[in-house]
Amino acid sequence: MKSKFKTTYLLLLGVFLSTSLQAAQPINWAKTYKEQLFHITEVMVTDVASPPVAARIYAYSNLAAYLAIKNQGGVFKNPDLDSPISIGEIRVTPGTVLASPEFAAIYALMKVGENVMPSGYLLKENQSEWADFAIKNKLLKKKDLPSHIAYAEEIASLVLAKAKVDGYLQLPALTGYTPKEGPGNWYPTPPAYISAIEPEWQTIRTFYIDNLDQYEANPMAPFDLTEGSSFQTQMMEVFKTVNELDSEQQLIANFWDCNPFMVKFAGHMAIGVKKISPGGHWMGITGISAEKAGLSFAETAYIHALVGMTLHDAFISCWKTKYKTDRIRPETIINREIDQRWRPLLQTPPFPEYTSGHSVISRASAVVLTGYFGDNFSFLDNSETYFGLPERQFSSFLQASEEAAISRLYGGIHFRDAIEEGVKQGEKIGKMVWEKVTNEELTITKQ
Repeated sequence: MKSKFKTTYLLLLGVFLSTSLQAAQPINWAKTYKEQLFHITEVMVTDVASPPVAARIYAYSNLAAYLAIKNQGGVFKNPDLDSPISIGEIRVTPGTVLASPEFAAIYALMKVGENVMPSGYLLKENQSEWADFAIKNKLLKKKDLPSHIAYAEEIASLVLAKAKVDGYLQLPALTGYTPKEGPGNWYPTPPAYISAIEPEWQTIRTFYIDNLDQYEANPMAPFDLTEGSSFQTQMMEVFKTVNELDSEQQLIANFWDCNPFMVKFAGHMAIGVKKISPGGHWMGITGISAEKAGLSFAETAYIHALVGMTLHDAFISCWKTKYKTDRIRPETIINREIDQRWRPLLQTPPFPEYTSGHSVISRASAVVLTGYFGDNFSFLDNSETYFGLPERQFSSFLQASEEAAISRLYGGIHFRDAIEEGVKQGEKIGKMVWEKVTNEELTITKQ
């Protein structure tokens, strides 16, 4: 009898110790943050959010996570992001001490996402799963769940109040865009001939840019088809480059495509192809880097919020330039002047050409990430594996941004000056953001 009792006791003790050890295992917060944020990316892909809209969503949702952890005593190696310069004052009710600020931060992130996306309701299931995860992993007790959710909803409501007055809701009331009738002006492109996307995006409030005019790109090459002119030379370069692409160049172009408007036709039916946005790709890189560096939850939220707000400002600056220059796309002019059957490797996105959006936002993001992680931070970019593309290794963020930029030439959707001047535009924005946040000048080593 004693032997049987002893055996039962040992079995119960083993189960208890096993359970205790399992619960005590630390959570990889950078990895967890990246995974939870991806739920927002999935909804954006479903909604076919335009690149500027996607950046706005990332900015506000990650800002909520940052504010939630900061106001619970989060410690950061760099100065606060929520200065009056960037977002104005946000007051949080004092005195709320939570068992798991991390849980509340992720919940606030998803709550903002729920409210700023048309299909945001899809995140409700993720919120429920996140609550189950927190209780199962003993981040908090079930009885404490309401207080954590209440705090998260307070943070989300404060952030959403800022989003409500940034100009986005006023966009439908602004004058619609009509393509100009000029030989060098933008016009809708095959195969879907989608109307111009977000022509008034320059009216959206920025976080860090005080005056958009200070971040205008240098002038583009004037439209001139005379043989040997800058424009004509660039037109021929696009035409020849696409016709002579090697396998590596094709891979680079597809890896950085990030065109949420891509469609395929089956007969007369257009079928959307799910793709991440350019900003989504760089948010993916941010998560990959945070995980590799083993960042705390607070630092992970910090760098995601900073990159999100940088993306937001960079898109606003770029879109101002695009609709000011209203430049024709390579596909349109090559079809008209050289070969009417020619098609670029990538589908041309539905907005004017100059400057290259990916060049601008990639460089701006890379500069900020370089400031945070350092010059030679290598990483394996698997941001696109979910969408069926292989991973790529990079020795630095700047190298990745250079590849993202030149991919637009390989894809046949941008002229060289839009790429090179876009890189300069993005670098200027990224350096300004970093210096405004840290009060430190950032020196960029050319790749």
